[in-house]
Amino acid sequence: MQRDRFTWLAYTMLATWAYLQASLGPAMPFLRVELDLNYTTAGLHFSAFAFGAVLTGLFSDRWAARFGRGRMFWGCGTALAASSLLLTGGWQPGVTILAAFLMGLFGSSLLVMIQAALADRHNEQRAIAFTEANIGAMAAAALAPILIGGGQQIGAGWRLAFWTAVAIFILLLILFRREPIPEKLTGVTAGSAEAQSGPLPAAFWAYWLMLVLGVAVEWCIIYWGADFLENNTGLLTSQAASAMSLFFLGMLAGRVLGSLLARRRPVNWLLLAAVIIATLGFPLFWLTGVSWLTVVGLFVTGLGVANLYPISLAAATAVAPQRAATISARLVLGAGSAVLITPILMGWLADQTSIGQAFGVVAALLGIMLLLAFNAYRAGERRHSYDG
Repeated sequence: MQRDRFTWLAYTMLATWAYLQASLGPAMPFLRVELDLNYTTAGLHFSAFAFGAVLTGLFSDRWAARFGRGRMFWGCGTALAASSLLLTGGWQPGVTILAAFLMGLFGSSLLVMIQAALADRHNEQRAIAFTEANIGAMAAAALAPILIGGGQQIGAGWRLAFWTAVAIFILLLILFRREPIPEKLTGVTAGSAEAQSGPLPAAFWAYWLMLVLGVAVEWCIIYWGADFLENNTGLLTSQAASAMSLFFLGMLAGRVLGSLLARRRPVNWLLLAAVIIATLGFPLFWLTGVSWLTVVGLFVTGLGVANLYPISLAAATAVAPQRAATISARLVLGAGSAVLITPILMGWLADQTSIGQAFGVVAALLGIMLLLAFNAYRAGERRHSYDG
């Protein structure tokens, strides 16, 4: 796969966005103290962020059609940087909640442009591009809590982490502002007007559902994993929080492995393998009650969950490659809805029963995904047999 200047720009912009997305949670304890926020008001920041992503999924493809990907790419990047500064300068919760909403709105719109442009630039090799891009994104996200805590420890404050991201964006703008952003497919016939504006194929919605369920599984574990470890394994609060790093480490390792396998295996095979790994790891995490087995299960689950998003994205985009922007927008809508709804549902169930029983939601989601992935794999094998 040829990695040109735009490819590296897209990878770096995606990593910057992932870093900012991951910064909101670690920054919240400091923001709560400064603004004297209760947990409910603090939680509104995450809801506002996810709601911005939902709106993006509804409208960003229309915005791109009207203004063009280039303007959307740099315009949303600039607005994301400004929103990040607004968050760090907010003097009351109304301002910081608004900043979180704008970060979700413009950051997710930038994500749509990145995904659509990468899909069009790399075409049949989009799975490689998506997995490579998400390796960098995961590594950047892992740095966020380190820089936020480190900035506070050296006296520079938690805001240094956000200012660093803004500085990176300004540098990218200086270096790449004249780099063309792909507006059309490369080497793919766009097709008829009906093909570009009609209903999306049923196969797309199957992959859409796969992606939504995968995001739901990922964020349920991210939101509630530490609480589960504390309440079900006897780990101390600090130990449970630290143990969650194994989930992110598993995701990073999974995306590196997925990037290598994407060069040799079709996306349906990769998708089924990812779901199987996550399904094997989750019972170790959920049911054993033994601390070391639980954290091993957490790592293995992360190893599988890692590729559910990038591989589902690649498979969904391949269904109708001439409509990459629309597909990317609908996928971001689904992902934002999953982040907005599912962890809250799990929290409600935990209040009614226990956090351990609430994790049955994740088991059910993985079971549905396993059926969908197996059917997609069999359908791919049948098509391969017919082509042969």
